[in-house]
Amino acid sequence: MAQVLATMTGVVLSIHVQPGDQIEVGHDVILLESMKMEIPVQAEVAGTVKEVKVEVGAFVEEGAVLIELE
Repeated sequence: MAQVLATMTGVVLSIHVQPGDQIEVGHDVILLESMKMEIPVQAEVAGTVKEVKVEVGAFVEEGAVLIELE
């Protein structure tokens, strides 16, 4: 099973996918805010979204699992 991980520590501003969505490599899946900067998190692998592991407003550490793909 593939995963999309947080590229940095920050707060989840928005989630652009939901379970069942097909995503491609480079697809913006989540927008993080860190130090007043907005940083898009992109999928590094293609797949179908199985589960979104975070909610808008959640604080995440770098390397945290944001999305699971099948």
